[in-house]
Amino acid sequence: MISLMMVRLPELIIVLYALSILFYFIDFIGQNRKASQLAFRLLSIVWLLQTIFLFFYMFHTGRFPILTLFEGLYFYSWVLITLSLAIHKISKVDFTIFFTNIVGFTIMTIHAFAPGQMPSMADQLISELLFIHVTMAIFSYGAFTLSFVFSILYLLQYKLLKEKKWFKTLWRLGDLKKLERMSYVLNVIAVPILLLSLILGLQWALIKLSVFQWYDPKIIGSFLLIIIYGIWLFLRLKREFNGKRLAIWNCAAFLILLINFFLVSRISTFHIWYH
Repeated sequence: MISLMMVRLPELIIVLYALSILFYFIDFIGQNRKASQLAFRLLSIVWLLQTIFLFFYMFHTGRFPILTLFEGLYFYSWVLITLSLAIHKISKVDFTIFFTNIVGFTIMTIHAFAPGQMPSMADQLISELLFIHVTMAIFSYGAFTLSFVFSILYLLQYKLLKEKKWFKTLWRLGDLKKLERMSYVLNVIAVPILLLSLILGLQWALIKLSVFQWYDPKIIGSFLLIIIYGIWLFLRLKREFNGKRLAIWNCAAFLILLINFFLVSRISTFHIWYH
């Protein structure tokens, strides 16, 4: 029964997730508040089902599911939905939840086709330090993703204002100052979380691994991310760049984050259990 549920539940989640995004898209192009409300209810159901699946998976495996690419993608998707629902309630910026969950649905779809088996090495290397390291890293990635979404909304709003296209969508995107501020706050939260995650990961590697390479692509890529986002924060604080240039920089940084997460992890010897 549990095995059948673990097979069928993700299929139901993807269908409901797709319907939610469809209704958000209808609201986006037609300013349909009923479609938006229905989409929000469907997304809430998706979050509930994802949470249930997460607990069933934990019960089935006897551990927190973050040690493989298959598990990490699912948890990343769950984090995105959780943060987007929370921020939607707090910020009241329309379309934030729509753009965030386009990313979340993509991650969930990739997860559905990712290999789900866990190498035996993951069992051998598991520890509380590794658990904290991976969990913090994924939460930081979730915050960076939302920051990217706010930058996309900023650029879209900026373009509409520049072209003097006055229609309802313009007002629902939120003012530029608020969008830029939310993007900044999320990066301020994400950068120290990622830095602490890297420190814990390095400490775990020094303790657990017999051979440790500082020049591993994953380590270099992760610290490169810290530097890029650190420069972004510095420029923002010093007011060296205007909002548009900061938004473009933030979008470019997020693309590097995706490369680091999907590509660099594949060629890393440091994250050999995460393939």
